[in-house]
Amino acid sequence: MTARVIAGALFAIASLSVNRAQAVSCVFNSVSPVAFGAYNVFSVAPTDAVGSLTYQCSLLLALDVITINLGTGSSGNYGARTMLNGANTLNYNLYMDAARTQVWGDKTGGTSNYAALLNLTAVTLSIYGRIPARQNAKAGSYSDTVVITLLF
Repeated sequence: MTARVIAGALFAIASLSVNRAQAVSCVFNSVSPVAFGAYNVFSVAPTDAVGSLTYQCSLLLALDVITINLGTGSSGNYGARTMLNGANTLNYNLYMDAARTQVWGDKTGGTSNYAALLNLTAVTLSIYGRIPARQNAKAGSYSDTVVITLLF
């Protein structure tokens, strides 16, 4: 398998892995960032946001499955992804479900990933983000880059 970058946006750099023996083609049509906006360090409620990605495949083979993994970002682990502002950090995570119970990763360390049979229509997936409440973060703009890998 080889990988090449095909799209990118704030929280996502999309990579495509292709098995050359297959004639299937998949692309990311769009990736929208998980943009949290202002974070209030005094709030007792977490800060939530939603981003999305849209992919589409063609030239299907019977029972082909697509898998989409999200990387760890700058933290290097799925337990608490970290946004950075210089040396300052702000913990957050990305989830597959609106209840924010399934951390979206690569099926390691208790994470889940997206897997589905391929179809010819564009599929849009939501990426649910959450910053836990009451973190002692310094004021500023925080960001992270998470690699999205599409396997088929």
